[in-house]
Amino acid sequence: MIDPLLIYGATGYSGALVTRAAIARGVRPVLAGRSEAKLAAMAERLGLPYRVAPLDDPDRLCAVLEGIRVVVHGAGPFSATSRPMVDACLRTGAHYLDITGEVGVIEACAARDAEARGRRIMIMPGAGFDVVPSDCLAMHVAARLPRARRLAFGMSGIAVFVTRGSAKTLVEAADFGVVRRGGAITRVPLGSLEHRFDYGDGPSPSLNVSWGDVASGYYTTGVPDIAVYAETTPVVQAVLASSRYLGWMFRRAPWQAWLKACADVLPEGPTEAERAARGAVIVAEAEDERGKRAISRLRTPNSYTFTGTTAAAVADRALAGDYEVGFQTPGRVYGGDFVLSLGGVSREDIE
Repeated sequence: MIDPLLIYGATGYSGALVTRAAIARGVRPVLAGRSEAKLAAMAERLGLPYRVAPLDDPDRLCAVLEGIRVVVHGAGPFSATSRPMVDACLRTGAHYLDITGEVGVIEACAARDAEARGRRIMIMPGAGFDVVPSDCLAMHVAARLPRARRLAFGMSGIAVFVTRGSAKTLVEAADFGVVRRGGAITRVPLGSLEHRFDYGDGPSPSLNVSWGDVASGYYTTGVPDIAVYAETTPVVQAVLASSRYLGWMFRRAPWQAWLKACADVLPEGPTEAERAARGAVIVAEAEDERGKRAISRLRTPNSYTFTGTTAAAVADRALAGDYEVGFQTPGRVYGGDFVLSLGGVSREDIE
């Protein structure tokens, strides 16, 4: 029996992890994407059906979604691919999930809330590691400090490995640093703000990055000031420094093309052993106007592995009818403890 779940971009690195996690949950999805050769080989190996459609052919894409109730969109960069898939889901009545961590994409999905409500579907971007665990942690600390006005996230262990798709997203985000202030998305140079978080071994300096929680955290908690930081490592410092000082150049079309071509020669992604060797740590800090704080720390498996786990779990819930129509965020719909129901996760309140 095949379930009415379609995974688009199933042959990609993250898409394959989502597919594997869905199968482990007893779900048999339909595989989809742009390359028939790759899909046919994967479908034969897994004993699953597949459907082929490019994202720039709306009618064919809608035909691929026939009989589908839930789509997990895993083909990035989502700045280019999200809109046509959202359009197709709105036309066909399928719930839309993706694994983006791009602030602009999440905001674009939020702008389509009324359309989604009119079609009685859920649009939930950020159903992967970006942003399920941090969004659930945001919900948790906001509940601990109901009058919070500021929310800061610290991430550790997220920049050890980069897939080809993630590298291309980073290229597009060169010189694009944002935080949320007074409820509005505000430009701030990447790596220009520093905050210290305790990831488990004492306070560690971290620099600001553009992470999906700048967008999603506001819709989940209503907290108006939000910033996200990555633990300061040589890799993080190099990436942020090059973006800050050379981003104006990297954003030009010739450099974008060259950098994306370079990304194509990277390894597809970390091996299973590499993923198993290192997990991730997220710290969320809520603060109110009087300076009172609530701080909690979450430990998860490797971010790529966990993307498969979280996206498959959210899809499973939606397939079972556990969803809310309109634009939604994972923590708001499924609660702060949702992430604790997934394997290899622990949470502790540290202040």
